[in-house]
Amino acid sequence: MSKSRLESTSKFLSLILRHAPETIGIQLDANGWADVAELLEKAAQHGKPITRELLNEVVATSDKKRFAFSADEQSIRANQGHSVAAVDLELRPTPPPPVLYHGTASRFVDSIKATGLRSQSRNHVHLSSQMETAVSVGKRHGSPVVLTIQAQAMHAQGHPFYLSENGVWLTADVPAAFIGFP
Repeated sequence: MSKSRLESTSKFLSLILRHAPETIGIQLDANGWADVAELLEKAAQHGKPITRELLNEVVATSDKKRFAFSADEQSIRANQGHSVAAVDLELRPTPPPPVLYHGTASRFVDSIKATGLRSQSRNHVHLSSQMETAVSVGKRHGSPVVLTIQAQAMHAQGHPFYLSENGVWLTADVPAAFIGFP
């Protein structure tokens, strides 16, 4: 399968499984799962045909492990990044490491200093345990800046953290007092 086909399919799946399932007329269940057969059928009806083979390859080869199949492989969901408010990924609170990282663009730093990190349209703020990952995320938005999050201190003050299946740390908004700026 071509890299561009895998990438475009991954982006389409991100739209459908994270943000707008109604685009092709499907509904996610309470835990974010979509029926695979219905997803493939509705995607084709909306001019975005995806074979089961292509879907399997996108899930298996995604460097960020964005998607997961259910145990019986009849359902699929995004591992995190949802803006669909009702999705409960069934994540359990998990104590974070002392420090986590958040990649952003330099143009957002002043706003973050004033208000902290906000989940914006998503359900959670995304954090990484690796600085390299945060740099990569920041590059997607412009000149990258890596913020250091005092995660353990936040957790000690009652802020819950969750670890998604693909290793992304999630939390609600991060107050500016817990953010280290370069």
